[in-house]
Amino acid sequence: MSEPRVLGGRYELGNVVGRGGMAEVHHGRDIRLERDVAVKTLRTDLARDPTFQARFRREAQSAAQLNHPAVVAVYDTGEEMVDSTATPYIVMEYVEGQTLRDVLQDTQRLMPDRALEITAGVLKALSYSHRMGIIHRDIKPANVMLTGSGEIKVMDFGIARSVSDAQATMTQTAQVIGTAQYLSPEQARGEKVDARSDLYSTGCVLYELLTGSPPFSGDSPVSVAYQHVREDPTPPSHLNPDVPPSVDAIVLKALAKNPDNRYANADDMRADLERALGGLPVHATPVLDNDPTEYLGGAAGATALMDPSDDRQPGHRRKKKSRRALLFTLLAFGLVIALILGLAAWGAMQDDEGPRRVAVPDVVGDAVGAATTELKQAGFNVETEEKFSKKVAEGNVISQAPDAKKRATKGSTVTLTVSKGEKQVNVPPLVGKTRRQAVTALEGAGLDVGQVSKTASGKRKGTVLSSDPASGEQVSAGSTVNLVVSSGTIEVPDVVGESEGQAKAELTQGGFRVRTVYQTTSETEAGEVIAQSPEGGTQSAKGSQVTITVAEEPEDEPTDEPTGEPTPSGGSSPSSPCTNPLGCD
Repeated sequence: MSEPRVLGGRYELGNVVGRGGMAEVHHGRDIRLERDVAVKTLRTDLARDPTFQARFRREAQSAAQLNHPAVVAVYDTGEEMVDSTATPYIVMEYVEGQTLRDVLQDTQRLMPDRALEITAGVLKALSYSHRMGIIHRDIKPANVMLTGSGEIKVMDFGIARSVSDAQATMTQTAQVIGTAQYLSPEQARGEKVDARSDLYSTGCVLYELLTGSPPFSGDSPVSVAYQHVREDPTPPSHLNPDVPPSVDAIVLKALAKNPDNRYANADDMRADLERALGGLPVHATPVLDNDPTEYLGGAAGATALMDPSDDRQPGHRRKKKSRRALLFTLLAFGLVIALILGLAAWGAMQDDEGPRRVAVPDVVGDAVGAATTELKQAGFNVETEEKFSKKVAEGNVISQAPDAKKRATKGSTVTLTVSKGEKQVNVPPLVGKTRRQAVTALEGAGLDVGQVSKTASGKRKGTVLSSDPASGEQVSAGSTVNLVVSSGTIEVPDVVGESEGQAKAELTQGGFRVRTVYQTTSETEAGEVIAQSPEGGTQSAKGSQVTITVAEEPEDEPTDEPTGEPTPSGGSSPSSPCTNPLGCD
């Protein structure tokens, strides 16, 4: 049986319990604290890419800022060499329970009250993370844990953020493809997102808890994304009759295409959920029936509404509504076709009788001067706006509106977006900051943290000693900056062989406290240092104690020769003084 893999000499890896677009998660054991943990490691095939390494570290930094009962906690981070590649890992709280994905596979859908309670727990976590400035960007059933005691835990803060930071498209990033059913419209369009994008994804999760299926599905992620952008969801009550109108209203408000029409924040949405749970009116706009409301006064009216032969009873009305909806759709389709044909005919008339419409030249990639000349020769006015770009050289056209080959009226304006080149930023002052302060400063400047190495220094542990590139240098936005930080230790001088006075002076000047012990020996000159602890050349914290052992002369040993006067031969020893009060002979 092979030995389990151990990271950082501390975390013993067990079975894989989950995989994602960037990483895999192991059930682990912290052998130092003897507790279960979850260990997330960057996929081996991505570990060689500095970009993915930087994003993975940023996930750890983002998640480590969050300390909330509804958020899976991050305990530690580190790197381990795997096949000569530094592979980062994150150590997290291990949560016993099921993901909502597992729950849905077992039960298909939940009762409305339980679905609202779970969603309210998710919104508690999002409210906290949004206040901390962190947007999850990947809310889905697989990222929500339900513990054995019924608590909600949201996990995987940061991965989706890293993908969106790269402006990933639907075909470029497996992480996005895997979660297309919960994408907000602005994510699907590749636009910048804010906290309201998380509320849209939460609405998708609530929809699935209520109905057993997400609001949109299709044969490919692209088709699902198109529906998020262009199509309206079916109200949940049409799929689950137990869903009340107030909950329909909450779900459809969360799933609004325009972020301005959604809830302003997670707290507002959670407050509406709690109103619905309490049977109170919600703030979301109620969903109106397609049929006009008909009021029949008096008993006759009541009798008419309750007449079982009337096909307007609920069982008949749904079929009638379906037929009516189909007829409405066909009519609308016919009107759209008629409108298109009418516009085409009007366009043809304009070509013959009105302003002349011509194809717009394709000038994308051209130098702005040449592009302007070509458009003016074709009869268009030109306006320009500038934008930073990594891909297009400075002074060249990034895009144009109207697009190339489209027909536009001569004399109209074509707007060109011209590259300002790659954005340059200054490396902020970092020396003297803590490691966390340096990371915050770099992110604020649009830069990433690269390798962080430690070196001996009397500075406080984690204090930045230098950076590469150095502070003040101009670099491209998004570049990585390597840091050298203090290990919090300094080298202990080697004072063995020196005199006691010299040793104390050298250690004190080096920033250490000195303790002296003495040892009797005849092998070394008295007053000379014969040992020290810690040994010279080792690393120790500034201000720590160094014990030196100093040689001391041995005391003189007594001899066997008598020290008094010799006694005369045959004589007796001198008599003792007389102590008899009556006299002595």
